[in-house]
Amino acid sequence: MIKNYFKIAWRNLWKNKVSSVINIVGLAVGMAACIVILLFVSYEKSFDSFHGEDIVRLNEVQKFPGMAASQKVALSMYPMAPALKADFPEVKDYTRVKWDDKYQLTYNEKRIFVPQVLAVDSSFFNIFNFKVVKGDALAAIQKPNSVAITEETAEKLFGKEDPIGKIINHYGGDTVKFTVTAVMANAPKNSQLQFDALYSLAGIHQKWMDNWGGNWLNTYLKLTPGTNLKAFNGKMEGFLKKHLPRDNWKYYEVFYLPLKDVHAGSTDIGLDYLNFQKFDQKSTNLFAIIAIIVLVIACVNFMNLSTARSADRAKEVGIRKSIGANRPQLALQFLGETILLSLLALVFAIVLVEVGLPYVNNLSLRDISLPVFSKPLFLPLILLGTIAVGFVSGIYPALFLSSFQPVKVLKGSIETGKNKGTLRNVLVVGQFTSAVFLMIATVFVVKQLDFMQKKDPGFTREQMVTIPLDRISGQKYQLFKQQLLNNTLVAGVTASQDQLGSHLDQSGVNFKYKDSPERNMAATQLIVDNDYLKVYNIKMSEGKNFSTEKSQNGREYIVNEAMADELLKDHKGATRASLIGQRFGYDSLGVITGISKNFNFNSMHYKVENLFIVNQSEWGFRTVSVKIKAGSSKEAIEFIKATWKQVNPDHPFEYEFLDDHFAEVYRADNQVSKIVGILAGLAILISCLGLFGLASFSAEKRIKEIGVRKVLGASVQNIVVLLSTHFIKLVLIANLIAWPLAWYAMNLWLKDFAFHIDITLGTFIFVAALSVIIALLTISFQSVKAAIANPVKSLKTE
Repeated sequence: MIKNYFKIAWRNLWKNKVSSVINIVGLAVGMAACIVILLFVSYEKSFDSFHGEDIVRLNEVQKFPGMAASQKVALSMYPMAPALKADFPEVKDYTRVKWDDKYQLTYNEKRIFVPQVLAVDSSFFNIFNFKVVKGDALAAIQKPNSVAITEETAEKLFGKEDPIGKIINHYGGDTVKFTVTAVMANAPKNSQLQFDALYSLAGIHQKWMDNWGGNWLNTYLKLTPGTNLKAFNGKMEGFLKKHLPRDNWKYYEVFYLPLKDVHAGSTDIGLDYLNFQKFDQKSTNLFAIIAIIVLVIACVNFMNLSTARSADRAKEVGIRKSIGANRPQLALQFLGETILLSLLALVFAIVLVEVGLPYVNNLSLRDISLPVFSKPLFLPLILLGTIAVGFVSGIYPALFLSSFQPVKVLKGSIETGKNKGTLRNVLVVGQFTSAVFLMIATVFVVKQLDFMQKKDPGFTREQMVTIPLDRISGQKYQLFKQQLLNNTLVAGVTASQDQLGSHLDQSGVNFKYKDSPERNMAATQLIVDNDYLKVYNIKMSEGKNFSTEKSQNGREYIVNEAMADELLKDHKGATRASLIGQRFGYDSLGVITGISKNFNFNSMHYKVENLFIVNQSEWGFRTVSVKIKAGSSKEAIEFIKATWKQVNPDHPFEYEFLDDHFAEVYRADNQVSKIVGILAGLAILISCLGLFGLASFSAEKRIKEIGVRKVLGASVQNIVVLLSTHFIKLVLIANLIAWPLAWYAMNLWLKDFAFHIDITLGTFIFVAALSVIIALLTISFQSVKAAIANPVKSLKTE
């Protein structure tokens, strides 16, 4: 009997080729989208899963006077970890991690720059489960001047030579010799901690590190099993009161995140330098929801087309019931057909996934693959999911078709489609409501990203090249600058400690306005050379730029308008101009020489913070900014590279256009935009497939009516309008439902941006028009085909 069911199912699929193809393609696309998103979600969930349980990261909330708002940071103080272990039995162990990027390592005559080296406590391997290939990794983090390197670093430095016991050098502010004691496996890509070498934090210990108040490393704790993290967080205020001097505890809060939540749950935490490929959990959940919607739309297509074509199976049901078949048997048969169709769709879905994964990996910068053999449970889960999709898609059509009464069916008195048109209409409206909602969301997301990238940030971003400096190359900055300015390809050169578009550091400062008491506060700082504002074309609101010579008043400071307003909030009636010449700064107080207009030195996600700019070249710079002549990028880069090699022959030349850096700032937003856009496109595609199938069925069922109308003089245009009007009404109803939902969702989403676009009616009208055009194009083929058919043949057909 089962064999017979398969034969009937296959014959039915082959007989109704159009609806079968629509169903298989729709289900395949929906399944492929779900599988890809499932793989992405699984990859995101796998971050740091290979480490043990009960590991947390310490984070701070800083709320200094003068700051517009408190900020969460991933950094912590060096003395915190041992104090926590001493004070709380919940803390079993800890490790602290300090990073150095673009770290120089030399072996004999071979010199390389590795992306990141970590200095760690000797307990590092008590917390983290990174693999050691050979040697003694524990010695590397216990003994000063020892190092464990990764396999990739070992190959770069030593090739096929055994690195254990070899001496390598680091040339920075001081020359340091390291003995290689171990080779480690490369850090997995799903690890928030990425490194090329490990060495002992104890080897760099200095007295200033023991001071409370300096935040410059990451702290990880291993808690006793069963620790209530909420209750433990609640004990931190008392801990800070005990250890921080004076009333400084008021400016800090401490909270902990489980290690497994750090990767996806810390998008609101700044200075998070050790969080590889950080991605917002909310975006991952959004992808999953949209992928499920796409799959549901495909399932709805199947129900629509199956119930619409119920008349084609009515006589079959009547005959089978008359010779003894019962309703459960028939329902099982129809469900089996649906599951068979789902399994066929799964084959095509797997092909689509294999074709699409390289693009997804390129877009997401992940290394996702189909784990057919690496994860034994993958195939059974996918098969169970496919059967579930077949069951959900087919349960209603199966129950509906198996309910026909054989006497009425065989007498031809049953109207198999009666009262089912309403349900089909509701399902079509539901499909297009989802699709229109996603279209509107995609348009607004794209417009917001375009707005952020094109909005004037208040400084020149075009034709700006940035070059990183370290301690050695930084000492030759002035020479490098003068050499560059000798060429007409270069329009300006400046330097700073931080790069625009990156998170700038905060610092405490003092301010004294005329005879008022001195005020202590904190603000974002930018340390620059004298030409910075001129090269970046940052406009002044009051006062003047930095002096070209040493000021007689000490250090010179320029504050932005937001900072100026903060300084004057206790001095009613005072103007910004009155700040010029007032005492301001850290260490020995300097003076405010000017007020710059506000500029967006950070992402458009954030409002402009209070900022002060100081020209302090003796503290060194970490970034050179070179403004090059428009239209001569290639020649200018070659000249800059040659000049760098001349001034810094032992350092590799690295550069980045500032526009590219800001594109990286908005990388996660762009990824979300493209993925949502792709899923929206798939939703529209599947909805249109269903609409095409229903239009085909409608035209087929009204073929005689169309013939009569044509005989009576109806034109092709009249027939097309007749067949299209009903479906267009459904699409318009879907728009009316989707609009308020999209308006609410977009309002909620745009609140995450300090600078954002307005929600305008034009976008909704545009999407409505586009959806109607897409629907018309979808159904026009069948409508025109029916309209131009020979009425004689139509009327002769029985």
